[in-house]
Amino acid sequence: MTEISLKQDVALGVTVPSRHARGRAARIGPALDQILANHGYPPVLEQLLAEALVLTALLGSLLKDPNGQLTIQAQTDAGIIDLLVCDYLGGELRGYVRHDPDRLAEAGPNPTLFSLFGRGYLAITFDQPATKERYQGIVPLEGEGLAEAAQSYFAQSEQIPSIVRLSARKDEQGWVAGGLMFQHLPEGEEGRDRLHTRLDHPEWPHIAVLVGSVKAEELTDRELPLDDLVWRLLHEEEEVRTLEPVALSKGCRCSPDYVASVIARFPPDERAAMVGDDGLIRVDCAFCATSFPIAAEAA
Repeated sequence: MTEISLKQDVALGVTVPSRHARGRAARIGPALDQILANHGYPPVLEQLLAEALVLTALLGSLLKDPNGQLTIQAQTDAGIIDLLVCDYLGGELRGYVRHDPDRLAEAGPNPTLFSLFGRGYLAITFDQPATKERYQGIVPLEGEGLAEAAQSYFAQSEQIPSIVRLSARKDEQGWVAGGLMFQHLPEGEEGRDRLHTRLDHPEWPHIAVLVGSVKAEELTDRELPLDDLVWRLLHEEEEVRTLEPVALSKGCRCSPDYVASVIARFPPDERAAMVGDDGLIRVDCAFCATSFPIAAEAA
């Protein structure tokens, strides 16, 4: 088995048993550049999508079902961005942003989360085919950034105290994004006891302070392995366990064969209506910004 590097394109699980805490650290580098390459987004949207993708990696790596899927969707009715979607499946990531270029240009170089989304919401969906479970939580898209919105999601939808830190930057090597998320689970990984009835746990504020001290430059340091980052923050704890790392990569499930198979499911009259003047059916994938020309007779 190929050893997974703990520096880039990886997510690492962490538990602190004595503090009833679990966490995830993630960093995306080359895979992030691959995801962003075809879109040509302005830098402010590239940074937003980079942070959203590392958040997706943090949440997706929580799934125990190897075929489980995690989707993050931020949507508004009248924002500069009207849709942001990110997706995780087996370590593969994809994402895109739909926006109004003219309004974005008017917003200046450093728009706030509110100016980008207005009054929007964040929906996080967990799909686990093995147990046929599907769960979605929806919270208002509020705060200074996606990290605060994610913390609100866990506080409101799961009643689980959480801390989330995200950072992304671009340098001469390209984009890199890192994130850290820790949660308080007083009854363990399988515990169902909700925290609104258990507010007397002193362990969580301690972990929150330590984890919250992480610096943005540490999250995006390409040369700092994630286990070393965790050790920096939690080295005074009596026991810190790291789990098997998960390799992260660009993953879009579209292909000419797949697109042709989807088109083939439509009735003949609808397929005929899709054919352009050149005799081809053209299907665009928003995730990888690729257009697939399919011969009508092949669909």
